[in-house]
Amino acid sequence: MTNAVIVDVVRLASGKGKPGGALSGTHPVELLAHVLRSIVERNGIDPAQVDDVIGGCVGQAGEQALNISRTAVLSAGFPDSVPATTVDRQCGSSQQAAHFAAQGVIAGAYDIVIACGVESMSRVPMGTTTIGQDASGPGIAARYPEGLVNQGISAELIAAKWKFDRDTLDAFSAQSHQRAADALSKGLFDKEIVPISVTNAAGETVTHTADETVRASTTAEGLSGLKSSFYSEKYAARFPEAQWHITPGNSSPLTDGASAALIMSEAMASKLGLTPRARFHSFAVAGDDPVFMLTAPIPATKKILAKSGLSIDDIDAYEVNEAFAPVPLAWAHEFGADPAKLNPWGGAIALGHALGSSGTRLLSTLVNNLEATGGRYGLQTMCEGAGMANATIIERI
Repeated sequence: MTNAVIVDVVRLASGKGKPGGALSGTHPVELLAHVLRSIVERNGIDPAQVDDVIGGCVGQAGEQALNISRTAVLSAGFPDSVPATTVDRQCGSSQQAAHFAAQGVIAGAYDIVIACGVESMSRVPMGTTTIGQDASGPGIAARYPEGLVNQGISAELIAAKWKFDRDTLDAFSAQSHQRAADALSKGLFDKEIVPISVTNAAGETVTHTADETVRASTTAEGLSGLKSSFYSEKYAARFPEAQWHITPGNSSPLTDGASAALIMSEAMASKLGLTPRARFHSFAVAGDDPVFMLTAPIPATKKILAKSGLSIDDIDAYEVNEAFAPVPLAWAHEFGADPAKLNPWGGAIALGHALGSSGTRLLSTLVNNLEATGGRYGLQTMCEGAGMANATIIERI
């Protein structure tokens, strides 16, 4: 079988996903174009050799509409001959893009492909794409007569089901910031972050190189004073088990970002004189209860472990997206996972969750962590809207 290998993976440092954030003054097409241009330049690839670009983006409206991946390819200066497509598997969009890219290589459809993702939550706010209309339709209303809920309510339901108290959620969240701040201070992200020139709130041109969402001073005690984000009388009556523990402090922040992975066949990497950093070992995707919504990483992980023939103890690092603190905590509880291996350089609560970019952002950190620690296998999984999850196992080469 043809091996699909990761030659390189890069990302932008996160920006706060609101006006005034570090990346908010830059058009999202330019954010994605910058990482596309950077990944071919630093690997000496002629962009004309790229068979396809597959990008993830959730808010495909406004400045992110009309196949932003193709627009970014042209903006990056790639030849007209390089095609691109944009996929939406909600928060896992660019992880799905990486799956499609690698599976295309394995199938023989591609020699070289770039998987990528972008999200400017400051310029295309969450919810923009529905334009105020019902996106579900009568079939969903009939199937779920009490109604589906937002992800914050789902996080509350998970916290209640797994009996995570507020102290546990806040301690995990503070640890995410501490781990990320430590990794930043040691330069552990330097290999994955590509600098970008941006215009700041003062109108000055500056180089953005460090994740803006990391707060080194965060403590569990400080987070304990924050109020519940999602409490309402309506939902409290519907879900009496909810304890209303989810706050801005134990949730991922709104974030701007872009990331990209250079994927090719092992034979093509050899032909070009490039050294692969990892290979794709196994893939899985799963669905779960759309009311609980954020639990699908659990069945996705069960699937991928069965497919791979590996056990959770064989995995050297786990990147489980921290959309909300209960998500990785419930996942770790179900698998008896080693907490030291779980998001060891911090997760989305600290590093941000730029929706369509997060999948390849997690992949960049996972590859670098395996290289830094000498680990062999890494597992990545993330919850996705409507109760889905992707799971990926990579093997360091």
